Amino acid sequence: MADRDRTLVAGVDSSTQSTKVVVCDAATGEVVRTDRAPHPEGTQVHPERWWDAYLSATGDNLLEGVSAIAVGGQQHGMCALDESGAVVRDALLWNDTSSAQASRDLVGELGGMAAWVDRTGSVPVPSFTVTKLRWLAEHEPELAARTASVVLPHDWLTGQILKQGNGFERWTTDRGDASGTGYFSPESNAYVPELVELAFGRPLGTPTVLGPREAAGRTAGGMLVGPGTGDNMGAALGLGLEPGDVVVSLGTSGAVFADHPSPVKDTSGDVAGFASATGGHLPLMCTLNAARVLSAAAHLVGTDLAGLDRLALAAGPGAGGLTLLPYLDGERTPNLPEATGTLGGLTRTNSTPENLARAAVEGMLANLAAGVDDLRELGIPVSRVLLIGGASASRAVRAVAPALFGAPVAVPAPGEYVGIGAARQAAWVLSGEDAPPPWAVRIEETLDPPSGGSGVEVRERYAALLAAVHGA
Repeated sequence: MADRDRTLVAGVDSSTQSTKVVVCDAATGEVVRTDRAPHPEGTQVHPERWWDAYLSATGDNLLEGVSAIAVGGQQHGMCALDESGAVVRDALLWNDTSSAQASRDLVGELGGMAAWVDRTGSVPVPSFTVTKLRWLAEHEPELAARTASVVLPHDWLTGQILKQGNGFERWTTDRGDASGTGYFSPESNAYVPELVELAFGRPLGTPTVLGPREAAGRTAGGMLVGPGTGDNMGAALGLGLEPGDVVVSLGTSGAVFADHPSPVKDTSGDVAGFASATGGHLPLMCTLNAARVLSAAAHLVGTDLAGLDRLALAAGPGAGGLTLLPYLDGERTPNLPEATGTLGGLTRTNSTPENLARAAVEGMLANLAAGVDDLRELGIPVSRVLLIGGASASRAVRAVAPALFGAPVAVPAPGEYVGIGAARQAAWVLSGEDAPPPWAVRIEETLDPPSGGSGVEVRERYAALLAAVHGA
């Protein structure tokens, strides 16, 4: 079918590492064309670099014929703006742990983790925007004095898209991304302004929270612009989650989440009570370390990712007793921002490249398997695990995952699911219907857990090493 004979929508995934743009058929979700452009490395990035990447990715008429667009962006990042809307400093990204002490201080000042969960559904770890506001106020008071408002990465990029055609009226967001700030309640669907003042010392402007299918505006060319959302919420929308589906995402970070009809409150702080992009809730456990654990392990044993796969699959379950705590960049869950990686159980017998490769795969997955268990304990059903993200392509990851998760593992066909979710939202806004269009997702492979107990043994060793090293 020619593009002119169908309605096209676009979704933007502005992630930590790059901007990806997908153009889809609004009726079926078929990806018609796509492009991407990289972002700079680092945990602090000027938002203009995201705009540069967007312009690069949408060059060569990528958006020709597109009727609506929406943005899915990395969560939590702090974009501080002055009275004119200009950027005050580089955005602090979710993976910047400078605010580790600020997060501890804020938890104590409000009266503990339960108090935060009661107000916002989540405990503010260093990833959260609210902790970065405190860091800014304490460490850069001159820049803090210039700051009039704060927006999230997807909010900022949505604003730039609208500004190109004078369609910008106000900063906007959605409840999904707002729920990751630490000063928004997904239960009451409202900001908690006193928490902004607690963190920053005074009020700040915040974006207007739009409904799941409410338009943010139109571009000069007439494209309708959706509210956008956070990356995990976008992925959930792109996957069309059903009851019993739990997603494990293995990208730069790791995430475990499910679409749930009611608020979830975990006073341990491990599971954040986020909102979804569809009006419901998205309980989520997140780790700082995921796919890059495998890259680091491959470098350590002098191979590439394909070689790491071969080595890991050549080792037996349990890696001969070798256990890795994969906290190579600190860790968000468990909340150990200053931690480093730990290799336990090393002997002359098990010190082989094969066992090290296997331990890297098992350690990365064991940390996320704890998140799957957390959701179970909160009453969320786990009928199957949907494995997505770059590391889901690993044959070793697919082989190990079912035993550690204790559930069937389904691997959707490779796709930019955050961008597809944003495009699905754009199609929803364009249609005006009560529900998003029913786009199908193709499952590439389903793997059942083995009958033996190898996964339990690996999980128990992982938990024991965690307790011994960190008391967690």
